[in-house]
Amino acid sequence: MNIYKFSLFAVAALGVFAACDDINEQEPEGSSFTAAQSKIINSVAPTRAAATFNGMFSMMGEPEYTFGQGRADDFGYIMQALSLDVEGSDMWFPNSGYNWFSPAGEYTSRYANYANPYVRYKTPYNQISICNEVITSFDANTTIKSELYMMAQAHAMRAFAYLQLAPYFQFRYIDAKDKPCVPIVTEETSDFTDNPRATVEQVYKLILSDLNYAIDNLKGYNRTDKSKIDQQVAYGLRARAYLNMAMYKEAAADAAKALEGYTPASISDVKKPAFCNITESNWIWGIDITEAQALINSYATSASWLSSFSGNGYAAGGGCYAAINHLLYEKIPASDVRKGWWMNENNESPNLASVSWDGVTGNDIAPLEIDNVKMAFYPYVNVKFGILPAVGSTTNSSDWPLMRAEEMELIYIEGLAKSNQAAKARTELTSFVKSYRDPKYTIPSSRTLDDEIWFQRRVELWGEGFAMSDIMRLAKPVVRFHDKDTSSEPAAYSFNIKPTDGWLLMRFPQDEINTNFGIIDNTGGNLPVMYQNASLRDGVTD
Repeated sequence: MNIYKFSLFAVAALGVFAACDDINEQEPEGSSFTAAQSKIINSVAPTRAAATFNGMFSMMGEPEYTFGQGRADDFGYIMQALSLDVEGSDMWFPNSGYNWFSPAGEYTSRYANYANPYVRYKTPYNQISICNEVITSFDANTTIKSELYMMAQAHAMRAFAYLQLAPYFQFRYIDAKDKPCVPIVTEETSDFTDNPRATVEQVYKLILSDLNYAIDNLKGYNRTDKSKIDQQVAYGLRARAYLNMAMYKEAAADAAKALEGYTPASISDVKKPAFCNITESNWIWGIDITEAQALINSYATSASWLSSFSGNGYAAGGGCYAAINHLLYEKIPASDVRKGWWMNENNESPNLASVSWDGVTGNDIAPLEIDNVKMAFYPYVNVKFGILPAVGSTTNSSDWPLMRAEEMELIYIEGLAKSNQAAKARTELTSFVKSYRDPKYTIPSSRTLDDEIWFQRRVELWGEGFAMSDIMRLAKPVVRFHDKDTSSEPAAYSFNIKPTDGWLLMRFPQDEINTNFGIIDNTGGNLPVMYQNASLRDGVTD
């Protein structure tokens, strides 16, 4: 298996950071054909518009999209989602030579020349560029339904891209709406060299405008598959935006619309590894990773990093498994099916009962070692994420959930709780958890309702990219340890961060600073050090 020869060298040379020369070779963000050029080209070759439109979706999880250098941490939005969860409190990779996500774990992801923050900045703006090209491909006043549907999805995808940026470059909307966020690039932007940061309020104004357009123009659209955006996905994206803006009544209403026709996965559905197939009934929207796409670089895939069952990945092959922080794990009731999404302190999980690998079944899989394929599990390793097409697969073509019914349920409940409907929120939360996750569930008296909803989000959406967005919008601290002697996180990542610490804000990559002279970068805070802020608590893992 090439993982050993490749990754140890790659981490030393590339894994933690990229040289300035590597970064500066990339094209400026937002560059694309002009509107006039696009319309002329599309009138001659209309298939080009369709290809651009399809590329808007396929690039989201494509390996080597940004650098094209064989990097194992270069796979679009999915890479960003994993980085955001590793920066939070609840997910960690071991501190080893195989961990390409160490900048997120140690928060060196704020350094302007590092590859990790560059990919996370470049990917959304690449997406925005493609969206702008689709939008300018057609007459703004077209009445042709097929064209309107493509334009509407491009507007929704552009909003999605800005939602990948806005929560991380400035503090939350209700406290910082007049402060600088990120540059706005639309089809009308002409000067990319002097494009200063728009305010948080201006960015969200564009997000809502794009989503309003999408919702209005996707009525009647029936998508061919769940990788595309229909009206319900657009409602779900607007629910997320409203949640970030603390517009809770509106968030609840949109989440309810996104949910129509969908139900959460059942207890039986999730008592085994899952969350890897776009056809799963609880998925509202997802990334459909094809085998051909995954084989561009099978190490640069979600399956390689998140599935503990890949026969050709960093998780199993390098013993670089994604694990849950024991602080959160220990708060999950034993009666909750989600407790089995991770190995316990004794390296056991009931969710392995139906799993077989190399002739071994159940908990005996944990200590199983297969030369150049699998290393032994360790406590708190996740078995939440399955793999396509089967355990031991080497193609790593697992799909990625972008929006699930469970997320919309929890937005709906949070929206109720924070818009003077706490009693209804309690009823809905109890019904949701009892029906789909824990038949013995009652809302604990030890937490506020708001913190209980956050707890449910942290458990349910673990590993799917929501950790830092929630921390930022709720103004919560990052709490990774209470006692250094019992921390399950590697020592290098065992620290806590105050919610006002300026180090939480992302920095702009050097390439953007060099080419966009309107940028004034974020400053403030300091690189965290081991075991800092030991007394911080978050209201959930106390």
